[in-house]
Amino acid sequence: MGWLPEGFEHPRREDLSTGHHLRPIRADDVDLDLPAVMGSRERLWARYGEAWGWPPATMTREQDREDLAHHEQEIADHVTFNYAVFDEGETELLGCVYLDPPDDRSAPGAQVVCSWWVVDAHVGGPLEAALDAFVPAWLADRWGFTRVDRSP
Repeated sequence: MGWLPEGFEHPRREDLSTGHHLRPIRADDVDLDLPAVMGSRERLWARYGEAWGWPPATMTREQDREDLAHHEQEIADHVTFNYAVFDEGETELLGCVYLDPPDDRSAPGAQVVCSWWVVDAHVGGPLEAALDAFVPAWLADRWGFTRVDRSP
């Protein structure tokens, strides 16, 4: 793709200071993803709706599963990355982190377009603060990205 070094291996799991962790999302996560997304839909639509048309107001389980399968394939192909935020036992999906290659809408000189969110119940709390601290350092240290566009 040109946006990642040849032979780059993406992280399979990253632990957060809160006891939560990130891992690449899979289609099989649909039963945890759907309630997280739809439970925070209004806020997510305000952030991503114009750019991505997501999440639709009437997203079905099958539509979400198809979307997650698409993300899973893009991760395998190193096209884009979607990391889900989970509790330790992976009984709850609590947010996501998106990494995309820059395009003609990106900030000049950006190496990556990255955004993240947490479910409404964690907005302003320790998990969101942990992500806000972790993601920029992770992008620089693990991915080698120092010029980040934070738009969706």
